[in-house]
Amino acid sequence: MPHKPEAAVVPKFSRSVLLLAPSALLMGVFLIGLIGLITSSLSIDGQLDFGHYTAILNRPDYVEMLGRTLRIAALTTFFSVLLGFPTAYYVARYRGNRNFLLLLIIFPWLVSIVVRSYGWVVILGPRGLINGFASWVGLADRPMKLMYNDFGVILGLVHVLLPFMIIAILSVMLQIPRSMEEASMSLGGRPAHSFRTVVLPLALPGILTGITLVYLMATGAIVTPLLLGGLGDTMLGTEIFQEVMHFFDYPKAAALATVLLITALGVVLPIQIFERWLVRRLSDGAGQ
Repeated sequence: MPHKPEAAVVPKFSRSVLLLAPSALLMGVFLIGLIGLITSSLSIDGQLDFGHYTAILNRPDYVEMLGRTLRIAALTTFFSVLLGFPTAYYVARYRGNRNFLLLLIIFPWLVSIVVRSYGWVVILGPRGLINGFASWVGLADRPMKLMYNDFGVILGLVHVLLPFMIIAILSVMLQIPRSMEEASMSLGGRPAHSFRTVVLPLALPGILTGITLVYLMATGAIVTPLLLGGLGDTMLGTEIFQEVMHFFDYPKAAALATVLLITALGVVLPIQIFERWLVRRLSDGAGQ
């Protein structure tokens, strides 16, 4: 009987290299761009200089802008968690056709962010739906200021970024068996106690992932703050956009972007460290 040649076996190391090559390429491009960004921010007339950073930190309006950016991002993240967690919990425990609910969650992604943000201009504007209705029923003598302030920007950002929070939490909630809640309640635990001691700790990694995604995207938001924020409520992302597109001051924009990156990482990195510790703790607890 003729010997059948065996199929060539790709070494394990070669398979790992082939699988990691696309990710390594993307990370390489990202690192090259990041190094170029930092180098550009430290260069003045071809020489190493921290002048852009000192000019930014010495201007009270830029410091206030940075604080406003971090405050709006934090509030956006808070309200996204407040709305996203109950939604994700309901979808995960829904006994009917869950695909329809998932479609409703991701449906806003099919609409341009410009259209979604401008929709809030139509609703919140001085002659928008809310002010028009309030004036018609006699609730307000003059238009309420619902946009061109922090309220309008936060509302628009929550609407845009909420699906990211829901999906991040839902991906973890779907892995939590319903039987764990039922076992806790069968041992005498009230529904609120079972939720607090069983569901919430297991869902915390998804919550932290959603917090990271929403916070990072909120700090760098451009379109929504441009449409819903006023000239006195500029965020750092919109200022970077204006420095590049209107004034062509790339080194200053690079310095602003670096400051934004450092401050954002100062919040996100501790969250990531805590998330990894929590996942390890939960894994060790499940293995015992």
